[in-house]
Amino acid sequence: MQDPVDARLVAEVSRDGRATLAQLAAHVGLSTSAVQARLRRLEAGGVITGYRALVDPEAAGRPLSAFIEITPLDPERADDVPELLEHLDAVEACHSIAGDASYMLFVRVGSPLDLEALIRDIRRAVRVNTRTTVVLQTFYENRPLVPAERG
Repeated sequence: MQDPVDARLVAEVSRDGRATLAQLAAHVGLSTSAVQARLRRLEAGGVITGYRALVDPEAAGRPLSAFIEITPLDPERADDVPELLEHLDAVEACHSIAGDASYMLFVRVGSPLDLEALIRDIRRAVRVNTRTTVVLQTFYENRPLVPAERG
């Protein structure tokens, strides 16, 4: 991101997706119409890809978080793991990773029994080995994404 005003605007929207145009304008020193035009350009250019509510996992009935590493049993098989797991609502994120495992999933479930059932569902959907790490406490997540400065 070349323009420092765009970078500040993206940082502000990342911090508060519900900020009004007037609030954003005050933060970046532009008129509301200029902010609106820049936001539209950033959205059209794919820099801002959407806006979403952050939901408390405990209030949503999914207080247990875990990371699940998965490694396909048959490396010769087509690599369609993300597509085959996409239907599992408890899988919040699927990352392709370097290392012994091929993918790292971040999941949220209601209980240890639900986690066990999810692991079983994953193994049914794709032939993989799994290694699960349960999250005991989260200190922060969903932090605002502030564009990197270019030197």
